[in-house]
Amino acid sequence: MTETSYLHSVRASYDAVAVDYARLLGPALAGKPLDRAMLAAFAECVRGDGRGGAVADLGCGPGRVTAHLDGLGVRAFGVDLSPAMVAVARRSYPGLRFEVGPMAALDVADGVLGGVLAWYATVHTPPGELPDAFAEFTRVLAPGGYALIAFEAGDERRRLEHAYGRPVDLDVYRTPPALVAALLTEAGLTEVARLVREPDADEDAPQAFLLFRKPTTAPEGGLVL
Repeated sequence: MTETSYLHSVRASYDAVAVDYARLLGPALAGKPLDRAMLAAFAECVRGDGRGGAVADLGCGPGRVTAHLDGLGVRAFGVDLSPAMVAVARRSYPGLRFEVGPMAALDVADGVLGGVLAWYATVHTPPGELPDAFAEFTRVLAPGGYALIAFEAGDERRRLEHAYGRPVDLDVYRTPPALVAALLTEAGLTEVARLVREPDADEDAPQAFLLFRKPTTAPEGGLVL
């Protein structure tokens, strides 16, 4: 896969801020009961599937949500584009697995994962690039596996040139939930639940959470569960 310029900028920016990011951010889910509820529902769905597949936490950053999933009883591992973020995650959670890589080209076999989590992992992805990422989610999910996508709801691109005390080179996309849902459906996944909540005090946009599932049989097989 040829790396596009936005991936290079995202990697370089998060490499630069990784240590400060982990130090300055508080507990990832403190004071966010609805966010925790969506993660708990996702984990229960994956566990209840009975296949025991692992969950890939894509764009895992310093690994806090990966560790949260592990605490919910799923076999979670993290993947992040930034080697510096992965290094922080490995130091912080030495008992968990973290890998470097892009979410649209995972080093994972077809149809083996019980779940895919993209917890704000798509916010730097141009909308035109989302179909490639969602096709990859479908490829790696086992039949009956689940995908949970969290992102800022809206319809705009914001430029971020300074964060966590350092210069960065990032575009941040707010995306309409209906568009993300349509793209996930086009990728072959089926909607299970959708939540859009109002922004908390530390946020300035609604937050969207989409839970999708890979059908257990292909549409041409007649039965879709």
